[in-house]
Amino acid sequence: MPELRDSLATARVVNLVGPRQVGKTTLVRDLFRLGRFITLDDAAILAAMEADPEGQLTALAEVQPDTPVIIDEAQRSPKLALAIKKIVERNRRKGQFVLTGAEVNRAPASRLIDWAMQPVPRLAQIADPAPLGRKDYAKLILMGGYPEIRALPLRSRQRQYRDYIDAVVERDVADVMPVRKPDALRFLIDQMAARTAQEINTSELAKLAKLKRETVDQYLDVLMRLSLVIKLGAWIPGESKRDIKQPKFHFVDTGVAAALRRLNERSFDIGNSPEALGGLLESFVVGELQRALPLQDEDYRLYHWRSADRREIDVLIDGGHRLVGGEVKAATSVAAEDFKHLKWFAKDGPGKGRSTVGIVFYLGQDKLTLGDGNFALPVSALWSAADPG
Repeated sequence: MPELRDSLATARVVNLVGPRQVGKTTLVRDLFRLGRFITLDDAAILAAMEADPEGQLTALAEVQPDTPVIIDEAQRSPKLALAIKKIVERNRRKGQFVLTGAEVNRAPASRLIDWAMQPVPRLAQIADPAPLGRKDYAKLILMGGYPEIRALPLRSRQRQYRDYIDAVVERDVADVMPVRKPDALRFLIDQMAARTAQEINTSELAKLAKLKRETVDQYLDVLMRLSLVIKLGAWIPGESKRDIKQPKFHFVDTGVAAALRRLNERSFDIGNSPEALGGLLESFVVGELQRALPLQDEDYRLYHWRSADRREIDVLIDGGHRLVGGEVKAATSVAAEDFKHLKWFAKDGPGKGRSTVGIVFYLGQDKLTLGDGNFALPVSALWSAADPG
């Protein structure tokens, strides 16, 4: 509840996402007893919303102007998001709407991290993942996660994503801090999209953008606060030293990143830029893990890890008592070579003496165990039901 209250104090729209039957509706109704509540499970209300979404929402907001309008099962109305966008662009008041709904894929809440943190994880505890192929994953990455945009044809979708970023630069950033050089900020966002899943040297970015390093640091902080990018600190033994090494940044929405880079499905073919899929896929996986953190039984933190001799792990999940290393591979098969850094980290590296599990997420369809606490899992396992027992 404190997180939801804080979100409404800082954002105009809060989207409470999760699977059905986990208590989202009860939570918001108990929290906002004075707010106006409607559910789009009601056929009559849904029909009215589809007929005139902007008018209906404006009328609802005027009844109790100081409390949020709570819309349950918001994903049932394709027109809803665009209408809300128009309203909150006119009215900058925080806490106007609370939306609840199921995930886009109607997948169960992922407890894969809790599964991996067990003393002895077993593949039988993970339901069979969806049988997706390379092209399916490429489509998911290109579509992104914005419900009102992701279903559009590629050209229209990418144009809207780019317009969205322009709107963020022109309006939303001003809510956080004044920007003297909006063109430089827009350039910086493009550079972050091109560098998703990479360690970022802010001094180099400052030279490219012709900005002071301190300004780049401030802009990156704004982009994190606006949930455009995720920052993974570098994991090293000893918490006090973890800010020394360069962080890795991920663009939160891969559809937006792809749009800014003008990528399409052909971009990932041999002869074009197949390597582009690797960084976007890694950011996609990190984003799914990040969103799953609140659904786990315990608190975990995400890092990346790289040694002085260039060994690296894409994402390292620290559970205090246990570590989970994750590598992301944009290929439909795995080999023992893909686990070399995970195994070295656990046996001879900084994970030695700690309980460590290694996972390679890949584009194949089989759940595999490689022994010694190492597993290969399809990326779609991130949405499979996992029962840690």
